[in-house]
Amino acid sequence: MKLTKRGIAVGATTIRGPYNGLPPARMTMKILISNDDGYLAPGLMALYEALKDVADVEVIAPEQNNSAKSNALTLHSPLSVTRASNGFRYVNGTPADCVHIALTGLLDYRPDLVVSGINNGANMGDDTIYSGTVGAAMEGYLFGIPAIAFSQVERDWHHLDAATRKVRELVQSMAQQQLIGHTPFLLNVNIPNLPYEQIGTMKLCRLGKRHAAEKVIQQKNPRGETMYWIGAAGPVKDDADGTDFHATAMGHMAMTPLKADLTDFDKLGDWAQKAAGLITTSKFSIA
Repeated sequence: MKLTKRGIAVGATTIRGPYNGLPPARMTMKILISNDDGYLAPGLMALYEALKDVADVEVIAPEQNNSAKSNALTLHSPLSVTRASNGFRYVNGTPADCVHIALTGLLDYRPDLVVSGINNGANMGDDTIYSGTVGAAMEGYLFGIPAIAFSQVERDWHHLDAATRKVRELVQSMAQQQLIGHTPFLLNVNIPNLPYEQIGTMKLCRLGKRHAAEKVIQQKNPRGETMYWIGAAGPVKDDADGTDFHATAMGHMAMTPLKADLTDFDKLGDWAQKAAGLITTSKFSIA
């Protein structure tokens, strides 16, 4: 992608509306990047390097590791935004805080895409409920912006270069097919820690399931008081063919479309009957 002297991209995605007060034009795609591992995480830095040549990229990420913060917003203490020496901006809050602040006042434009990651470890199955990586992407989706959460399956960043190449290829392909900047979507993508040539084709998957988490870990502090550490995630329960667990175990990238509506539509009819019985004993009505 080449830029003219005025910064207009040749062959870039067509933007539907003005950014920064400029008239509609063929402009460079704009991507907001965040994560939950913190603004110094190798996955975040690698993600920026992978996308900076295909889009105008802005990084706004948490100051500290915020894993498992899900969609939490900070409501009872002020938040600050600081510019780091590497040009990234960091927030003393959660991943969702970062995206929320960016979209509601910090940025003077609307990104075409929100990208979260690359996370240090898998976000598959029930992990997605707790994941700060997914939470950052979902915050963008809730504002009507296409969003993708990226994670490596194993920890410690092995073959991170291969993962970033796959991310770049996916984003470029989506832009070429004009999937970005229009109808919002929320995608969860997990990439196996393999050399680039060994990563299989991308599989569209449903979420698998885990067993309940391991027991809480108890310890004594120096004062003899009991402390508690949340236990490890439970082992895999459902890794059948068609799940994200199965796809990544077979060496494939796993992509799962997610949604924010938690309504259990299959149970609405069942609960309508149960709720009818509750009306006689409490002030209750069925919508």
